[in-house]
Amino acid sequence: MDRIRSKIRDIPDFPKPGIIFKDITPLVKDPAALKVAVHQLMYPFLCREITAVAGMEARGFIFGSLVAWELGLPFIPLRKPGKLPYDVQSVAYDLEYGSAILEAHIDAFDASDRVLLIDDLLATGGTAKASCELIEKMGAKVEACAFVIELDFLSGREKLSNYEVHSLLHY
Repeated sequence: MDRIRSKIRDIPDFPKPGIIFKDITPLVKDPAALKVAVHQLMYPFLCREITAVAGMEARGFIFGSLVAWELGLPFIPLRKPGKLPYDVQSVAYDLEYGSAILEAHIDAFDASDRVLLIDDLLATGGTAKASCELIEKMGAKVEACAFVIELDFLSGREKLSNYEVHSLLHY
């Protein structure tokens, strides 16, 4: 994990004063470190009956699509409103300062799907919980959630108490 941790850059006061942003850009720029991260994200689930991988816009697309490719599974993007061209199912959720919506095509999942949800960061857990709700609203089962980084002090894992959570790095 030291190799992955060394590729996470702290950006102070972004996007606002007092926040230390965990920048994954150096990680995705280094193919060898990225490969280690992707393999570590999927490793606990290799013997599970995962049928699809989902990732949230936008950085979840990076890690989720790579995990899906490595596992030979479909990748399902969970998008912001207005980005998908077909009929969608959506879920609204609250953020620290406002609200947001996630959408997926109505035919993205079916009742037999067992989904691995992937994102780069687990912070307060709102987006991850909404993603799980959207997947389940569409009839699929969330098998587990996996993150590159977990900010333990924000207690996002508590919102995901009904799900298995796997995080590579803890801050």
